[in-house]
Amino acid sequence: MALAMATPAWADIGREEAAAAAQRVASGRVLSVDKAEAGKRPVWRVKVLTGQGEVRVILIDAASGRVVG
Repeated sequence: MALAMATPAWADIGREEAAAAAQRVASGRVLSVDKAEAGKRPVWRVKVLTGQGEVRVILIDAASGRVVG
């Protein structure tokens, strides 16, 4: 039970929702979506290839779906 409470809950915002949120910030093609941590909070790390050819990394809070940073 204690282990379950210490493990981040990834179910709040799913991979697809994180990808969609990142695309709203940096429109383009999603290259990858990975689990990560930022400031001890679970986040989705989304890489997006923009129309200008830039690769942007967008962090999406796994609980709220908001952009981090």
